[in-house]
Amino acid sequence: MQVLHAPEQLAPYFGCALVPTMGALHAGHGALMRRMSGRGMPVLATVFVNPTQFAPREDFAKYPRTLADDVKLAEECGADAVFAPTAETIYPFGLDAARAEAAAWPLPDVAHQPRLEDASRPTHFGGVCQVVARLFDLTQPAMAVFGEKDFQQLRVLEDMAAMARAANGRWGSLVIEAAPTVREHDGLAMSSRNRYLQPEQRDRALALVRALQHATAATDPPSAERIMRTTLEAHGLTVDYAVVRHASTLLPVTSWHAPTRALIAARIGDVRLIDNMSMPIRAGLGEPGGQG
Repeated sequence: MQVLHAPEQLAPYFGCALVPTMGALHAGHGALMRRMSGRGMPVLATVFVNPTQFAPREDFAKYPRTLADDVKLAEECGADAVFAPTAETIYPFGLDAARAEAAAWPLPDVAHQPRLEDASRPTHFGGVCQVVARLFDLTQPAMAVFGEKDFQQLRVLEDMAAMARAANGRWGSLVIEAAPTVREHDGLAMSSRNRYLQPEQRDRALALVRALQHATAATDPPSAERIMRTTLEAHGLTVDYAVVRHASTLLPVTSWHAPTRALIAARIGDVRLIDNMSMPIRAGLGEPGGQG
């Protein structure tokens, strides 16, 4: 297992299967690496806590830095190397310039759909796209994998890559692969932020997956949204959003006639968690409308 810090070390890994992370790795990240192994290309995991995707009042300073443990898990899960750059490597012109660039980053439409991440974290996706673009440029992967747990992020990055390819062929034939959400034994979506939860909060966090499960039985998306919000609030969570959207465009829907996704963001104390779930297509339920 090699741990790389400088761009000059990356050439042997060009054409890799890339697993971008912010570290604090868990079994969900491990599943991404295992998914990429056996593809006939080296598996390169990246560990970089990206400052430009955190808002001023978010948890950048306390985000866990556990590189030694991350390297051990990556090796156990089939990664061939870990690229752990410094902020100076990713942003050679300094963080002030990087934050200004992130704020002006051209984002695809899915980043701005109403009542999703953009409403609570307006600077987030600019920073995400910026750092992922930089990692793509440095590592020149053949493919990259992202988990469906961060579903809007996945859609943003898919569209960012498609826009770049259409504009100037950037990143060539790069394939972005989606991987299913990995859950704990009781259904809680794995997240690096779960470690912040106290035992009582950990129990209440199960309201996210329960709300999504209850939503699958709703007669229409508006009813599903009410069910999710009611479930979350009954467990004392503060709801950022609990919505049903078209699975591709992330536009609001009013029926189950097309592929849809229920998405939740909620807070337990100072901990913000997200989760989502595909909703079943059921012809004849709900009225056609929106993107449904």
